[in-house]
Amino acid sequence: MGKRLHNKVNKEVLREKIQNEQEERVTLSFYKYAHIPNPQLFRDHFYLKLEEINAFGRIYIAKEGVNGQMSIPADHVNKLREIFNHIEFLKNIRLNIAIEEGISFIKLTIKIRDKIVADGLADDGFDVTKGGQHIDAVKFNELAENEDVVIVDMRNHYESEVGHFKDAICPDVETFRESLPIVEVLLEDKKNQHIVMYCTGGIRCEKASAYYKHRGFDKVYQLDGGIIEYARQVEKLGIENKFIGKNFVFDDRLGERISQEIISNCHQCGKPCDSHTNCANDACHILFIQCTDCAVNYESTCSHKCKDFNKLPIAERDRLKPMTEFNGTKFGKGRYKANRKDNIL
Repeated sequence: MGKRLHNKVNKEVLREKIQNEQEERVTLSFYKYAHIPNPQLFRDHFYLKLEEINAFGRIYIAKEGVNGQMSIPADHVNKLREIFNHIEFLKNIRLNIAIEEGISFIKLTIKIRDKIVADGLADDGFDVTKGGQHIDAVKFNELAENEDVVIVDMRNHYESEVGHFKDAICPDVETFRESLPIVEVLLEDKKNQHIVMYCTGGIRCEKASAYYKHRGFDKVYQLDGGIIEYARQVEKLGIENKFIGKNFVFDDRLGERISQEIISNCHQCGKPCDSHTNCANDACHILFIQCTDCAVNYESTCSHKCKDFNKLPIAERDRLKPMTEFNGTKFGKGRYKANRKDNIL
């Protein structure tokens, strides 16, 4: 096409640019399961159209559909809808608008994937379009009052750690792929009960509810639009908010507050805290929860080891990195908890 379809500008330059940007931005997400015969062709066309409206974000495209999270100028939302409405399978698609704003993305990245959500399933074994019944916030609250209803969090442990629905089953998993068989075991004696599933924006439940129906669960529901849309409807309708804590999001904000309760603790000192961060030592980069005091004391790293490592000259860090073990190489996402006795690893 004669035009670069990837961003190659240094991320620090991009971050500084957006911090100095004057226009208001909106963070949103969307997804659609659809048949895309040529993902690469669609990807390049999509990139060019989104670049025209100064869109940033992370979008995955596969033969099974598209899954995206984006940041766009607030006055370009209607232009984005126009772009979508010129693409047959994206016409009138729902946009999940973020509850809280902040710098979410600093560049536009669109990647081709085998699937738009990694699930480890053989999709030819069931029909993803035959998912659970979509329900809104009002219906969710109504079902949640019923003792025969089982509410299941289809997200990962580090997401539910900072926020979840009251009385929900929150599986101790790191990936969606891992959660599917584990949740099935947790629900094996509940096939005749009403099963209500939820996730961040709805895409994981779209696949999971179809899978569980295929596995013999009859009364399966999914929260339409996920936690994001639920929070919006609760505020608009003035109804009870049954979500406690924070909604983890997969962008630079790492979370948006849904209720004022703080249900988790700083992984370093143990004080109430629900702010995720990535260790500032790029050789570690583990995701963990850190309060403001510990962020100062550890200079935004997860340990004294990482703090000291970050102070070394770049050449020395490069030399030591291949032979040094950090929390990021020892633990999975959000698994790290500091030794509070001395906080030294």
